[in-house]
Amino acid sequence: MKNYEMVIGLEVHVELATKTKIFCGCTTQFGGLPNTHCCPVCMGMPGTLPVLNKKVVEFAVAAGLATGCEITRHCKFDRKNYFYPDLPKAYQISQLYLPICQNGGIEIETELGKKRIGIHEIHMEEDAGKLVHDPWEDCTLVDYNRCGVPLIEIVSEPDMRSAQEVIAYLEKLKLILKYLGVSDCKMQEGSLRADINLSVREVGAAEFGTRTEMKNMNSFKAIARAIDGERKRQIEVLTYGGKVIQETRRWDENKDTSFAMRSKEDAQDYRYFPEPDLVPLDLSEEWLAQIKQGEPELRDAKMKRYREEFGIPEYDAAIITGAKRMADIFEETVVICGRPKEVSNWLMVEAMRLLKEAEMDAEELTLAPQKLASLVALLEEGRINRTVAKEVFEQIFKENVDPKEYVKEKGLAMLQDDALLRETIALVLAQNEQSVADFFGGKDRAFGFLVGQTMKQLKGKADPGMVNSLLREALALRK
Repeated sequence: MKNYEMVIGLEVHVELATKTKIFCGCTTQFGGLPNTHCCPVCMGMPGTLPVLNKKVVEFAVAAGLATGCEITRHCKFDRKNYFYPDLPKAYQISQLYLPICQNGGIEIETELGKKRIGIHEIHMEEDAGKLVHDPWEDCTLVDYNRCGVPLIEIVSEPDMRSAQEVIAYLEKLKLILKYLGVSDCKMQEGSLRADINLSVREVGAAEFGTRTEMKNMNSFKAIARAIDGERKRQIEVLTYGGKVIQETRRWDENKDTSFAMRSKEDAQDYRYFPEPDLVPLDLSEEWLAQIKQGEPELRDAKMKRYREEFGIPEYDAAIITGAKRMADIFEETVVICGRPKEVSNWLMVEAMRLLKEAEMDAEELTLAPQKLASLVALLEEGRINRTVAKEVFEQIFKENVDPKEYVKEKGLAMLQDDALLRETIALVLAQNEQSVADFFGGKDRAFGFLVGQTMKQLKGKADPGMVNSLLREALALRK
């Protein structure tokens, strides 16, 4: 039995977070009624001329710098000609000969350690529209709202050898882009989608096998399953003496298999030529330096700083920085209250639990740093116990309540009355003589029961530490 390995490269299409499209002033907002976010320019009407959105170039350069790419100082756009219903001009403005970014790469973590995945190029282009297939009317409708939405296409080198490496690469890339603010990367809305180029070869072989392409994958789960499915299919074809055909395939998540869409030759006749309606770009060193200077601290640097500056364990830092929004909340809260580890614990445990229950992404977290800092202060000052604090945190998360006001309205402030605590403990001991006897008989669980009964009598508003201390004192007097 021959052993095979996969060779995988990705083409990742990223919708940029500009307010308007790449060559016109139409909104890039997701959704909207079909064909309401378009104009003569993005509809490709005769006589219209494109005007380049400067922000698109800035975002493309920022992505290139953050992924270690060389920036092409003199670059230009090209026309890619093909006929398809969702491309009203019958050509796409893209970059073939002089892409804006080249020869970069990012480092990922694998089971065998760190690995660099090369980035062949990043180029700018416009998105096409969307075809909507209506099975009831047996027709296809076209929505041009997405036409002209600015994209960067990030083309990797064929450096990945497993689905795990692919997902690690995409997760790293997604975080970089979100930290930069160049895209929201919402895969469910098509803001980030990947084409998978995959082939198999015998282990140790120098040449690549024949590759297939699976287009427009928009979830990590589907990508992992598609890679595994296509790997098995190609190995089966070769095992039985067949040849893998270079083609574009469609992954069907429901049927857990892929289907051939069209054959794909090595050289497509797109008849590229320089875009005549757009002048070439000359990027100055000063402008590139401004973009570089304005880039935010990325995740890797942030994790390192958290460990060194705040003394946060690597595990904590990895979770907190896994979403830019959570990292921002962490830092703003720490500035107010100065308790990094306490803030880290609340975000790592309670915030993540509530996000999971609400089926929300960490980027959707709306927790106000001022309110989290106020909660930490109430706990540190001994005005509430940790049980109450968890209740208050949940209300901040769900209802955006003010911690101090909520504690006051609900009467949750911790009891500081020693006399009341001693009186309650005496009552609990009198009502639970058997547990007292069990405690003196060496049963440690009896003590926990007595603590619980005392807290229950006090409606959870006592300091557990104080209850423990006074309870032991009262039991000692009974010896």
